[in-house]
Amino acid sequence: MYDIIIVGAGPAGLTAAIYGVRANKKVLVLEGKAYGGQIINAEKIDNYPGMPHISGFDFATSLYKQTLELGAEIKLEKVLSITKEKVVVTNKNKYQAKAIILATGAENRKLSLANENRLIGKGISYCATCDGNFYKGKIVAVNGGGNTALSDALYLAPIASKVYLIHRRDSFKAEAKLVEDLKTKDNVELILNSSITSLNGDDKLESITVIDDNENTHNIKVDGLFVAIGQIPQNDIFADTIDISLNGYIKSDDGVHTNVPGIYVAGDARVKDLRQLTTAINDGAVSADIAVKEMI
Repeated sequence: MYDIIIVGAGPAGLTAAIYGVRANKKVLVLEGKAYGGQIINAEKIDNYPGMPHISGFDFATSLYKQTLELGAEIKLEKVLSITKEKVVVTNKNKYQAKAIILATGAENRKLSLANENRLIGKGISYCATCDGNFYKGKIVAVNGGGNTALSDALYLAPIASKVYLIHRRDSFKAEAKLVEDLKTKDNVELILNSSITSLNGDDKLESITVIDDNENTHNIKVDGLFVAIGQIPQNDIFADTIDISLNGYIKSDDGVHTNVPGIYVAGDARVKDLRQLTTAINDGAVSADIAVKEMI
């Protein structure tokens, strides 16, 4: 029996664990892959107050160590299901809790094109800061129009000889400052109102086929493609227990409570407007605080 079981060891989940153990509660964090969540891939974090230029890996590792030192348990087990009675079933064990906090985050969205899975690691990547240095002096493309896509293009600009940024619209969702910075890079070319329709290559990616709004198609020779078109929440396993939105995020009227008493949500897994490190940390703190106060 645990007071609080947290599903997910990203910033939201680890923050929730810290607040839980500091309230003298017995806390277990379950993570199916590795600690840190998406932030662990960030080369540097410039928008977290008071900690400029720290790398995502260093931030996540520090948070992980802090959580352990304070007394939370962290186990690498894949959660298979939860119940309204707050039973958590994993691939290894079954646990009972007084409260559950779901902090499962989200995964990178794929293009869903032929050859995509086969060419992952052979020219296709979803993390520029992880793989960008493999493309020094080469030609790369970034697909997307949000903060991640533009940040990836900015990161790749001093590494690659040429960077194409391909976006299906003629305007960006990204922060204006990122757009301004990108336009100052001489080796970055914007290809707007266009979508990728084909990934070409046998043993490695050799080119991509792009179609624009006028249905003109052309091939672009690239050595690498970095896909940054959003994320997919990992909440399907909870759908029989709690309310999930049509696009897969956990519903919460106040940003903390689900429709099931004693089951809470934090971070990118929930319906929200802004998915950033600061909001994930906030969610983790608030969800744990409320869980402790409402615990029977």
